[in-house]
Amino acid sequence: MPRKIAIIGDHFMLPEVFRGEIEKVASGDLDIRTLRTAWPDEPMEFGNAALGLDKVKEYFGHPDDVVDFIGDAEILVTQLAPLSDGMMRRLPGLKLVAVSRGGPINIDMAAAKAHGITVVNVPGRNATAVAEFTLGAILAETRLIRVGHEALRKGEWRGDLYRADRTGRELGEMTVGVVGYGNIGTKVVRLLRAFGCRVLVSDPYVQLSADDRMAGVELVALDDLLTRSDVVTLHSRVTEETRGLIGTDTIARMKPGVIFINTARGPLVDYDALYEALVSGQIASAMLETFAVEPVPSDWPLLQLPNVTLTPHIAGASVRTVTYAAEQAAEEVRRYVAGLPPVNPC
Repeated sequence: MPRKIAIIGDHFMLPEVFRGEIEKVASGDLDIRTLRTAWPDEPMEFGNAALGLDKVKEYFGHPDDVVDFIGDAEILVTQLAPLSDGMMRRLPGLKLVAVSRGGPINIDMAAAKAHGITVVNVPGRNATAVAEFTLGAILAETRLIRVGHEALRKGEWRGDLYRADRTGRELGEMTVGVVGYGNIGTKVVRLLRAFGCRVLVSDPYVQLSADDRMAGVELVALDDLLTRSDVVTLHSRVTEETRGLIGTDTIARMKPGVIFINTARGPLVDYDALYEALVSGQIASAMLETFAVEPVPSDWPLLQLPNVTLTPHIAGASVRTVTYAAEQAAEEVRRYVAGLPPVNPC
């Protein structure tokens, strides 16, 4: 009997790429079917109690459509397809779910455990992409790339940006504070070191690598980082402890004129407090890549400020993110088919 595999991809995580990787590494008789959904051309959803999806978020697809496509498959590979308890009850043959993202938040993990379904993920799939994007975001602010670009778009030649009291600063003379030292934060630190800047890290649950310590990177308390840093960049996960981490009190402890970067998650920031700080000049400028509500409302006040750069949650989007996720998911499928334990069980 062939091992039946359902792949639900989208216009980013291309199902044909996943199929190709699985066929390359997994042995035996495989019956693979693929579906490409409309994300990101259409937005994902964040929970729907009426459909029984109140325990999942950041998903795409109607439960009935997902269940019908998975059918009698033993293995599901997906990025965004939801799986709730009710859906799992309708999929008695499903045994392995490979989620091609860092966190399986589109899966009801308690229900998966109760149904005996193994869930694996791809931690750090986009860490390099986000780290590189973060460096670009920092440079866009420190070297006034956005300011010059927007002026030229309006027909203004900002020669005054060469004035010593208005021009940008080099990273080599600055202190950069990195909040969060996980898969992404560690890569950001490694890239920053090449610029010769002083790097501070705040993360109460980790120790610095020996290489970073030898290079002069400092592990400090959050308050110390905020008061000393010329640039603050966020790379923490959203937890009850970190939700709203950057708010009125923490902003007040930042060095006046700081540059703020968020390529992590929107709920880490109190955006009303951030708006006030950008208007007052406590924060000189900000680069924001993720938001508490996505897409952001067209009348959102931060869209109107001249000292903010915004991008639509694309830091992790790279071709290598797709191929890396496919390779890791395929390896999990190979191991399952071969009767081996998973590499990244959730």
